[in-house]
Amino acid sequence: MQQQPSLLGGLLPLILIFVVFYFLLIWPQRKQRERHRKMIESLRRGDRVVTVGGIYGIVREIKDDSFIIEIDRLEDDKPVKVRVTKSAIAAKREAGEEANNSKEEKE
Repeated sequence: MQQQPSLLGGLLPLILIFVVFYFLLIWPQRKQRERHRKMIESLRRGDRVVTVGGIYGIVREIKDDSFIIEIDRLEDDKPVKVRVTKSAIAAKREAGEEANNSKEEKE
């Protein structure tokens, strides 16, 4: 007589696949979302940011669901301000980062 596979033996590979899936995909993404949320909460007026679209700007106003960022100054010295959602901010840039980037561009 042949033995029937046990229920645990049949489910064990599926459980292992789920555990691997969780630790490779879900857990790191959750940590990244938490870091992004903390970064958004820490932003203040005057902070330099970059959006997910690659636009560099300075935070000028903070609203409930968005930021007003200044991206450039026109010839008549009027600032160009853009309203972006909080999720559109990709990163906060430190003041030293721009100095390093401008030195690299000159070389």
